[in-house]
Amino acid sequence: MAPRHVENTARRMPDIAAEGVPAAAALLDWVGMGEIEAPVRIEDGQGTVQGPARIAAFVNLRRAEARGIHMSRLYLLVDRLLSSEPLSPCLLRRMLRGFLDSHEGLSDRAMVRLRFEHLLRRPALRSEHSGWRAYPVEITAAMDRQQFGIELAVEVVYSSTCPCSAALARQLIQERFRQDFQHRPTLDPQEVLAWLGSEQGICATPHSQRSTAEVRVRLVPSFQGFPVADLVDRLEAALGTPVQTAVKREDEQAFAELNGQNLMFCEDAARRLHAALDADERFADFWLRTTHFESLHPHNAVAVATKGVAGGYGADGSLWR
Repeated sequence: MAPRHVENTARRMPDIAAEGVPAAAALLDWVGMGEIEAPVRIEDGQGTVQGPARIAAFVNLRRAEARGIHMSRLYLLVDRLLSSEPLSPCLLRRMLRGFLDSHEGLSDRAMVRLRFEHLLRRPALRSEHSGWRAYPVEITAAMDRQQFGIELAVEVVYSSTCPCSAALARQLIQERFRQDFQHRPTLDPQEVLAWLGSEQGICATPHSQRSTAEVRVRLVPSFQGFPVADLVDRLEAALGTPVQTAVKREDEQAFAELNGQNLMFCEDAARRLHAALDADERFADFWLRTTHFESLHPHNAVAVATKGVAGGYGADGSLWR
């Protein structure tokens, strides 16, 4: 079959973004694309992990008379760079530089934000089993007139047992013990032991709840990686009671013991995390929020803390937002 003849007629396509005039002139803080779908690869202490991400890419528009930016240029840079190598601060710096170079004369600020879940294998507390946990991660990089910065945000889930509730439960158990044994001239250790193992004896238990810690850290400029797994480990170690994956009875018992040894209000959890993050020299600044989803109340208990760096995070977590 003879090849089909296609007439080669060059034609000029309209470019409204470059040629159009806005109805009302104004500078725009950010213009770009949200929810770009792309895979990301990230290297941490457990190897290279790849998964789907949602990406936002922005530049500012500092010419009030310009109609718009070239969004396809942002998309193509995101696609090309994320497909070529694992995620790193160096890659994000090149990406933002590319955003600005492709919008020379229009923009002098650029930002990219990546959201994905990072899977980590977590061992059981006592048994030989293990399971996967998916940790929400958000990485934000910004370039403002040659100033470059990176934020890493993660969220961990843990159990919190209320110290006040624990004290009230112990008081009720003491009162029940007095009622059951006050008329005994002597106490039989075996009888007391059986009483302690009965529902009658342990007549009250403290309330505990699933809780979350949201953490954002600003990496020092000299650090060249994304310590996702290490940061998660540091946060969970500080809290002491991260939620579990595979659980047999011996693991559940160990978890109950950990909760009894780690009684905490949301304020206690926030202070533990503050101390852990403040001791890490990789983090120039940080913001954290602990939320306890109370089983006693229909509302939550919340605490917020920052490193306290001048010009750094505000109490609302604002930095580049």
